Amino acid sequence: MHGGGAHRQRSSGLVAKFHAPEIVLGPGAFGEVPVATAGLGMRRPFVVSDRRLEATPWFAQLRDGLRRAGLAVESYLDVSPNPRAAEVAAAFVAYEAHDADGLVALGGGSVIDAAKGVAVLASNGGHILEYEGIDRARRPLPPLVAVPSTAGSGADVSQFCIINDAERRTKVTIIGRSLVPDVTVSDPTLLTTAPAEVTAQVGMDVLTHCVEAYVSLAHGRLTDSLALESIRGVWSHLERLVDDPRDEVAAEEMSLAALRAGMAFTNAILGATHAMSHPVGGHCDAPHGAINSVLLPHVIRYNAHVCADGFVDLADAIGVDTRGDARAVADRLADAVAGLGERVGMPSTLAPLGVRTVDLDQLTVHALADSCMMTNPRRPEAAGIRDLYAEAL
Repeated sequence: MHGGGAHRQRSSGLVAKFHAPEIVLGPGAFGEVPVATAGLGMRRPFVVSDRRLEATPWFAQLRDGLRRAGLAVESYLDVSPNPRAAEVAAAFVAYEAHDADGLVALGGGSVIDAAKGVAVLASNGGHILEYEGIDRARRPLPPLVAVPSTAGSGADVSQFCIINDAERRTKVTIIGRSLVPDVTVSDPTLLTTAPAEVTAQVGMDVLTHCVEAYVSLAHGRLTDSLALESIRGVWSHLERLVDDPRDEVAAEEMSLAALRAGMAFTNAILGATHAMSHPVGGHCDAPHGAINSVLLPHVIRYNAHVCADGFVDLADAIGVDTRGDARAVADRLADAVAGLGERVGMPSTLAPLGVRTVDLDQLTVHALADSCMMTNPRRPEAAGIRDLYAEAL
């Protein structure tokens, strides 16, 4: 094994800021949501969730707990797996009608992103797609408590908000420090009601966060350590949780892995995998984690031309053979990632997700414009990104 299992210390050479919410973590943490909500000064919280969560015990427990705390509660539940701008607009109308003073998001990344979108409109007005890019929402947002029901998107700790632009058939990336929730309440017990397919998808998203944060141009020592610890957790526990959602140890470890990876990528930002994944998700309405699972091995090989040593560290962390040339190690890491994706039921190509050859030029244009591409370690060119899509097809 390379370096006896210890990664090389490296420096980005940059002064770094690190932003994270208050974190309430562990089995039973769900019961702390009313305390966190009231503690932020909310008296009329607006709950954003979805219909799948409504059918679990969690939504009713949340609503009833908030009411027992003396809070007036209203909710919006019509959030799609890839949240549309129209859904954010409709939720904002309901938020205003309730005269709400803050938000609680119960769900996966789509729900949390939708709640962030409502928060942006509540204080900044306009249309959510106007805020595409970095730091476009200038006014302070209302308080937000995030309660992730999957492990995970990282939306509960991130400065990202991803919204589907249905007219252009792509996703827009909204980034800003104000989008980091005030409190995240991460209770692994909630993972027991997530479908195995969803657990697999979001688990591969966590893995992608680890890899992209570690080799990002904006990485730092703190994000590096979080990414490495997270990838170890994913590698050891994702398959266990997919096979048995009642595995309490696997659920707690995946919850921790998602949290660590979220804090890593929100501060280090991401790369080409996410920049390429967002247009596919908008164009085909396909699951984000499944798209990442297909694209990540191809992007690892693409980026290994400029940052192979970073992939050696990641390979070492999960037990991949690190002997020999660094580029060869990166290839082995890419193979290992693809193998994990297949074992947890992810597709091996983009074709089953709805991508066609005729789509590649448009997808490439949107990918190059995505903010996540700015921190990719290899400078992207249109021909190279299109080739990556073609290879993944």
